[in-house]
Amino acid sequence: MSDEYRDQVDALERRWQERWRVARAFAAPERPSGRKFYCLEMLPYPSGRLHMGHVRNYAIGDAVARFRRMRGDQVLHPMGWDSFGMPAENAAIQRGIHPARWTGDNIAYMGEQLRRLGFSYDWDREIAAHRPDFYRWNQWLFLRMLERGLAYRSRREVNWCDSCRTVLANEQVEGGRCWRCDSVVGRRDLDQWFLRLSAYSEALLADLDRLPGWPEAVRLIQQNWIGRSDGAIVRFTLQGGDGHLEVFTTRLDTIRGATFCVVAPEHPLLEAIAPGSAAAASLEALRARMRAARESARPGGVVAEKEGVDTGLRVRNPFGGESLPVWAGNFVLMGYGTGAIMAVPAHDERDYEFAIRHGLPIRTVIVKTPGATPVDPPPAAMTDDGVLVRSGAYDGLASERARAAMRAAGEAGGFARASVQYRLLDWGISRQRYWGTPIPVIHCGGSCGTVAVPDADLPVLLPEDVPLTGTGGSPLAQTEAFVRTTCPRCGGPARRETDTMDTFVDSSWYFYRYCDPRNAARPYDPATVAAWFPIDLYIGGINQAHLHLIYCRFFTKVMRDLGLVSLDEPVTRLLCQGMVLKGGTAMSKSKGNIVDPDDMIRRYGADTTRLFTLFAAPPEKDLEWNEQGVEGCFRFLEKVWRLVTPRAAALRAAPPPGPRDGAGDARRASLRRKVHQTIARITLDIERRLHLNTPVSSLMALLNEMQDFVRDEGPADAPYLKEAGRAMALLLQPMAPHISEEIWALLGGEGLALQHAWPEADPSWLQDDFVEIPVQVSGRLRGHVRVARDAAETDVVALARGDQRIATHLEGKSVRKVVYLPGRLLNIVAG
Repeated sequence: MSDEYRDQVDALERRWQERWRVARAFAAPERPSGRKFYCLEMLPYPSGRLHMGHVRNYAIGDAVARFRRMRGDQVLHPMGWDSFGMPAENAAIQRGIHPARWTGDNIAYMGEQLRRLGFSYDWDREIAAHRPDFYRWNQWLFLRMLERGLAYRSRREVNWCDSCRTVLANEQVEGGRCWRCDSVVGRRDLDQWFLRLSAYSEALLADLDRLPGWPEAVRLIQQNWIGRSDGAIVRFTLQGGDGHLEVFTTRLDTIRGATFCVVAPEHPLLEAIAPGSAAAASLEALRARMRAARESARPGGVVAEKEGVDTGLRVRNPFGGESLPVWAGNFVLMGYGTGAIMAVPAHDERDYEFAIRHGLPIRTVIVKTPGATPVDPPPAAMTDDGVLVRSGAYDGLASERARAAMRAAGEAGGFARASVQYRLLDWGISRQRYWGTPIPVIHCGGSCGTVAVPDADLPVLLPEDVPLTGTGGSPLAQTEAFVRTTCPRCGGPARRETDTMDTFVDSSWYFYRYCDPRNAARPYDPATVAAWFPIDLYIGGINQAHLHLIYCRFFTKVMRDLGLVSLDEPVTRLLCQGMVLKGGTAMSKSKGNIVDPDDMIRRYGADTTRLFTLFAAPPEKDLEWNEQGVEGCFRFLEKVWRLVTPRAAALRAAPPPGPRDGAGDARRASLRRKVHQTIARITLDIERRLHLNTPVSSLMALLNEMQDFVRDEGPADAPYLKEAGRAMALLLQPMAPHISEEIWALLGGEGLALQHAWPEADPSWLQDDFVEIPVQVSGRLRGHVRVARDAAETDVVALARGDQRIATHLEGKSVRKVVYLPGRLLNIVAG
């Protein structure tokens, strides 16, 4: 392998990066005046170094951004930093440095890595979540939600990570473990700030149908997470006292099979239990066991073992009049539904298990077919729809019809009503950490209660001098200079809120700020945002399907209702790129299978590193790291270099070929045809299909054609090779932009290749003048012949009979019939 290209790669790439910088080649206009394209990759956390997953994500986005620029779009392609969060605080504790310094150093290093890879970001628009000019607007948006009741404070049992020492949203608990550190998540009762996602549950669900450019898998994940349930709320009256129990059910058809009810241990109905009674003692024991078990309790409502106690209370079934015992159970939560369930063990697996364990009745009221005999207890719960039995006037009705009829009867009687409920809960944003956006409220020591910080006093700044020990709760709560303040309403002594915001708040709206990043008067100018939005292509991992991607849709709908935007959804097309694997598993430091991008750049250059991440797999599929594949991409670029550079002066001086020059020469026509077919194929692959691996394959095939061409090279061939070389330079620009610029300049291209128009395929060269036709003898394939596309039948038959493989099957036989489909098939019927 020649070292000529390898020795020049570093200097070549840095030279073009500097020219792009000086030319401000990636700067977007304040507002687009023509066709726009907003291309965005999910912003990174500044952890210290890029990994190959970052490189792949950003190489995909950069290829599309460069392509769209060359197609004539005004492109917005920004970059920023999701720079608040627990890792920075933990690093500060471990290293004894301030999170701001650690974060700033990481941003500087990672920013240089991104520049060295040649990614086409408009760095003038760079933002970082930890800077006051950004998080001020987190606080401003929070206050607008507070004014509208979309932000509120409530004491709740919440998910608690003892390792991270903070609250987690339900979406941040994965399999009972912290999404960040993988520690077991427990439960705690805390006063927390929430954003009312539930106010937009139906809109978030319904608008999924307006996102055809999103992967079906993401839409399904969100649909299931939002979890719409259509059913009814039924009122069970308390016997022997005042009060009632409301229960939500999607299976009203099974209500005559209810044999008991279960409520959350905190349900207000339980206040009717006589103090000092055995039931009260049992209930308190259950509550104590639940408190003791919170370290392994139920994030999202799941518990390892379901237990309950009979409260002694009884309620009446409004449909049949049956008296049902009320149990308290650790698997029913006040934050879900009504905090109560009707238990129908014959038709619900959880209820069946509970009833068997506690010896409770099981009554079958649904059978699979009309006339079937119900069995009590059945061998297992029958959870499907069927036909009603033992249900009075509804016997014989199919489940769906029975639900409608029973709901109508319940509404007429005033004891049931149609209801829709959602699995999606409100978003708990309080975090007991330092490194986050301070929540802008003040708790008055007098009678004012909780008071919003006035807009004029924003931002509420994070103090610099805080005790970061990792113990003792919130560091802000231990910083008296921050905590002590005056009430903006009455002027009396007050205390600041010491919780900070979940960092997903930062990433829920950051892409709007990119449009107007230096606005000091408001989060952004709505007219400027309207000119750039929606995002045309958003690239990130599918792991954000039920976190960031739900939160950012929620923020957009809130902003719409605040009059800040006029759209309902922020992203037109979403691409979830696959992971980068090594040895079949995702790269990670803990597994020791990390590939360092810096090492790849030192050994092969940025172009090769980018090219391999695009070539090795389709964007949405996982990519298996393969050092031989990297070498192969390097050799491809080296071959392009070795073909063009020795001929550069001659090719630069050659005139371009005319529209049909070379058409009469098979060798030259073949090269021109390949050039224009490659242009057409790559244009289609990137623009419509968003395929980025197949364009690299097409360029490799074009290189092969060019190498074949130069084997018989003559002086008159220069115009044709120049056309191919310049096309290669422009087509390489999205994938390997540095060598693209170098070849473009060597071949006399004007200006930057990046700023040149994308090449257009000449339709007259897209169709081959020759075609390969299958030849059958008496219906059986015997060979192929290459003929002119407009060849006469007699000429095609003559060529076929002259082919030895075909002639063998015609020896000693007469031709009875010839069937010729021009350009498609020849069948010689012999006898």
